[in-house]
Amino acid sequence: MLIYEYKLDGNKAQYAAIDEAIRIVQFIRNKCLRLWMDEHATKNDLQCYCAVLAKAFPFASSLNSQARQASADRAWFAIQRFYDNCKAKKPGKKGYPKFQKDNRSVEYKTTGWKLDPDGRHITFTDGCGIGRLRLTGTRDIETFPVKQIKRVRIIRRADGYYVQFAVQTERQIEHAPTGKQVGIDVGLKAFYTDSEGATVENPRHYRKAEKRLKRLQRRLSKKQKKSANRKKARQAVAKAHLKVQRQREDFARKAANTLVSSHDLIAFEDLQIRNMVKNRHLSKSIHDAGWGRFLLWVNSYAALHHIPVVAVSPQFTSQNCSTCGALVKKSLSVRTHICTSCGVVLDRDHNAALNILQKALSTIGHMGTDASLSA
Repeated sequence: MLIYEYKLDGNKAQYAAIDEAIRIVQFIRNKCLRLWMDEHATKNDLQCYCAVLAKAFPFASSLNSQARQASADRAWFAIQRFYDNCKAKKPGKKGYPKFQKDNRSVEYKTTGWKLDPDGRHITFTDGCGIGRLRLTGTRDIETFPVKQIKRVRIIRRADGYYVQFAVQTERQIEHAPTGKQVGIDVGLKAFYTDSEGATVENPRHYRKAEKRLKRLQRRLSKKQKKSANRKKARQAVAKAHLKVQRQREDFARKAANTLVSSHDLIAFEDLQIRNMVKNRHLSKSIHDAGWGRFLLWVNSYAALHHIPVVAVSPQFTSQNCSTCGALVKKSLSVRTHICTSCGVVLDRDHNAALNILQKALSTIGHMGTDASLSA
């Protein structure tokens, strides 16, 4: 499934109609959630409930019927995730479904919209009154048959409105074998260090933008509540955060793509980032690094390239010597590995990356090498 995204160009009336459609989606989702809470409704019950809501509330009937069903699917997704977490006995909170207060999107399936043949305009044909909007972007959505477009999603962001097309197709990538296998150790000093000793600099997007974000936040706090100036200040803060998010996403994708395209096997530590961020001294830096997003893209690109990705246990990867295997205890502040047994001297992260690769190679024979092997 490919996702093509465009920015929408419309007028104020059309943007207001989009906002109304987004509110209807939130209303239907929350109503379906209430039905589940009161009557333990099933997924099919929630789908049928959409028609009941459309009859009971005239404003809800203006939204396309399949878009209403997609709203019910959102409620069921939250419910199913809660069930799955309970069944798996996930430690801590299980994610009990909550009522939504800040929905920002509306999703259409195969009806309720019409794409112009040139792929430059889209018309929403339901009763919300959104109408015809111009698509701004460089993607060529018109090259795909309309039957392959399974979802159309309108998203409201801080800098405007966007539309996403979910196209059912297979992306083919021919991986050029390099004969290289690599282990990577993610960190805060360097974003990651590989088993060859190469490092990728940590971009620290949030840290670089923090001064400006604080200034914008102070301006917002001084504005009178419910005033037009406060609304503008709030939008400025949201745009600044959106820029940081996009920078982090762009870096993660490019770094992952470079790593995957230049290696035939990748090994990394199966870190519990969720637990690591509980450290109040490092939580901001860990969030800023965005390891989870990066590793997600590594797995995604590796699946396209058909190369194995192995997640290994992080225990003792920094403490053990990669040359002789001796245990060399050291605190987090010690950045150089000096083995007291064999005398090897390495950067701490380089030593860890070598251990990660060795762990992966010791288990890869038992797991197979035909697909992504990450845990």
